[in-house]
Amino acid sequence: MASPPSVNNENYDPKTNKARKARSNDPGWKYGYWANLENRDQVTCTLWDTMVHGGIKRLKHHLAGGYGDTKMCAKTTTAIRKEMKAYLDSNSRRRPLFLDEDNEQQEEEDVVVVEAAESVQVEGGAPEEFQASKVQPSSGTAAKQRSATYLFKAPAASKSKTKASPKVNKSIIEMLRKSPEEMVDERRKGYSQPTIPAKIKTPEEKHYVDMQWALWFYECGVPFNAATAARQFQIAVEVTAQFGSGYVPPNPYQLGEPLLKDAVQLTSNVRKEHEQAWKHYGCTLMSDGWSDRRGRHLINFLVNNLEGTYFLESVDASAKVHDAFMLADLLEKKIEEIGKDNVVQVITDNGANYKAAGRPLMERIPTLFWSPCAAHCLDLMFEDIVKLQPFQKTIGQARRVTTFIYRHGRILSLMREKTCGADLVRPAATRFATSFLTLKSLRKYKDPLKALFLSEEWNGNKLAKTAAGADVHDTVLSVEFWNAVEDCLRASAPLLIVLRVVDGDEKPAMPEVATLMNHAKEKIKLSFAIDSKKVLLKKIIKIIEKHWVKQMDHPLYGAALYLNPGKLHLLIRDHEDATVGQQKGCFLDVLGRIVEDEETRSKIDAQSLDYDALRGDAFSNKLAKQNLETKSPLDWWRSYGGCTIEIQRFARRIVSLCAASSGCERNGVHLSLSIQRKEIGCCTRD
Repeated sequence: MASPPSVNNENYDPKTNKARKARSNDPGWKYGYWANLENRDQVTCTLWDTMVHGGIKRLKHHLAGGYGDTKMCAKTTTAIRKEMKAYLDSNSRRRPLFLDEDNEQQEEEDVVVVEAAESVQVEGGAPEEFQASKVQPSSGTAAKQRSATYLFKAPAASKSKTKASPKVNKSIIEMLRKSPEEMVDERRKGYSQPTIPAKIKTPEEKHYVDMQWALWFYECGVPFNAATAARQFQIAVEVTAQFGSGYVPPNPYQLGEPLLKDAVQLTSNVRKEHEQAWKHYGCTLMSDGWSDRRGRHLINFLVNNLEGTYFLESVDASAKVHDAFMLADLLEKKIEEIGKDNVVQVITDNGANYKAAGRPLMERIPTLFWSPCAAHCLDLMFEDIVKLQPFQKTIGQARRVTTFIYRHGRILSLMREKTCGADLVRPAATRFATSFLTLKSLRKYKDPLKALFLSEEWNGNKLAKTAAGADVHDTVLSVEFWNAVEDCLRASAPLLIVLRVVDGDEKPAMPEVATLMNHAKEKIKLSFAIDSKKVLLKKIIKIIEKHWVKQMDHPLYGAALYLNPGKLHLLIRDHEDATVGQQKGCFLDVLGRIVEDEETRSKIDAQSLDYDALRGDAFSNKLAKQNLETKSPLDWWRSYGGCTIEIQRFARRIVSLCAASSGCERNGVHLSLSIQRKEIGCCTRD
């Protein structure tokens, strides 16, 4: 087949040639193309520029990761992995049972290759179970696909002290059965159906199994939320069920020696995946101090980027003076471990000692930025807003209502009957945000609460005749109270939206924070526009300015807003010249600090002019303009910044940053439990 005429053009890019992609809605074609039209079995990955054999489905395996027959793309992201995994899962659920001989090119045919996992023979234990996985054949006709349908592969012998597993005759049911990980993921997403063996079990049989697990939880002191929160627990239960009767769990030696070494190797492999992402996208070093039950002061260190949050270490700093230079030394040591070129920013809490540590740290590492935690800053805002007299009174009344209801079992039961099982108290990411979320919940169930305190059950209860009961009754039926609740929510709801974004893990927060805060302030001003509320509005805005402008007036936020194409060009269209100029100044400040090479810096500066005006080969593209607001900033730069590679690389390091160190606080609770268990285990061995 002759090459297309456009190949002779110097500006020709095969990645954008529609003739090199299938006419399909398959999301894999967004990241792949046929480099050789004569061999469509080979698809080239546009992210890593590597060739994948086996068609577009194998490319999706390559992008998603977790498929033993395909090496994972080093430059894939969590968002892409989720997209590919979701598409693969949805197609696996609707695959036909038999292959269609007339449809030779159908990609998502049901083909099963069973690969036996390497079996490690440990002392006193049986070989580990073989695991089956579904794999798409590389290519070929329907006849070839049928011949591959029930192919079984035994693993090659490992170089370590392991024995190759013998071939095992598996039933068709075992071959077609999903892996434990697939079963658990579907169950957690809520669209799995019970298996046939599970359906034929009686309720008494299931209760007996549940009871054994419950007794184990009670005996070992395992937190109850581990049953649903810990994915690995559910996988362990499922893989044990698939193993069948007679499974003997590992003994203490196996858990403490060979299996522990295998787990360490798994963790090492996970770190390698994160390290690749650190180099490609840059990363954030997060740090936060906390105290455990023994009074020790521990400092957590975690690394965040698009691949996720990776825990590095927790340092016991109880015996050290927590001054700026000690913290700066600890942070610098961790930055060197990660790689100075990889760390874009350090996020800590907003304590004075951490602020003081940020200055010498930035002097030692000129390309680094220190940033305060946006979630902590918002929590300080909520704390001061709660102290305002009108809000303090309302939140106090709401707290008395919820405390009274939750303290008395009969009233709590009646409340849940009225609210269809819903609760009033809602935990939030920060302490003071919880108060406002509880107010939101009270407002939502305002009518059921009123119905409760007007019901015959309440009037007949002895608590209705107590002073506390009468106070709660009057509060719930008070028009003034509910009007005050509305004022509290008008002041807090826009800020809660910002908190949800900065504390979330779904997408990078840095490109969104500045715009969200501006919108939040404007919405609060509109909500308190009447004359009687102007004094209160002035106090609220003063609190926001006090914490946000003084603590979070940071060039990284301005640079991220400038590199957010949807937000920047909306400002340009609205002729917000002063704001655009301010963000451009932040961009240039960050550029001058992060990029040390003068030639590269000049190229990025020149390319930014084309980006401002949406001109040039890359930014004048019709799709680039069309998708300014529909694509995420990172996806937009990935799609349309290829012709200006210098600014594209710079942009992806900025727009992929997080804005909060909340992961450190969440990690502290789990780490405290892990430390306690480790100490118990050491005492037991001693």
